[in-house]
Amino acid sequence: MEKKILIATYSWSGYTKHLANQITKLLPGADQYQIAVPAGTYDLTDMSATSDRAKNQLATGELPPLANPIPELDQYDLILVGSLVWSGQPAVPVKQFLNQLTNFAGYLAPFYTDAGVAGDFEATFKEWAPQVTVLPGQEGSTQLQDWVKAVTSN
Repeated sequence: MEKKILIATYSWSGYTKHLANQITKLLPGADQYQIAVPAGTYDLTDMSATSDRAKNQLATGELPPLANPIPELDQYDLILVGSLVWSGQPAVPVKQFLNQLTNFAGYLAPFYTDAGVAGDFEATFKEWAPQVTVLPGQEGSTQLQDWVKAVTSN
């Protein structure tokens, strides 16, 4: 039986969305979901201001609502979650998305863009979604096909 795969992506500048599109070409049967927040939640011209706001949201637990309806996540075997790196971890809207994985019994594999260390990024995913098995992550498009093959073979 073929795995049902969701590619969920939060992209601030478009670079992470570009990476998600590359993954989609490798997994043409996968569904896509855009993790988005209401317009004006973050300053799209000032990464420093966005980072400061995100740190405050994490500290207070006041996460922004998601703008798009979330698909029924329990129908998927594997969810690939893409994000840029904010202050060494996934973007805050990704945390809000991961909070929705309460009935998800499959695997999760993160992919990311910008500076960061995969181990730290994966560790945050494990912290934010402790009930889910988190597979090794992927930074950027280098060896992307090998990563896709590895995470879909579980």
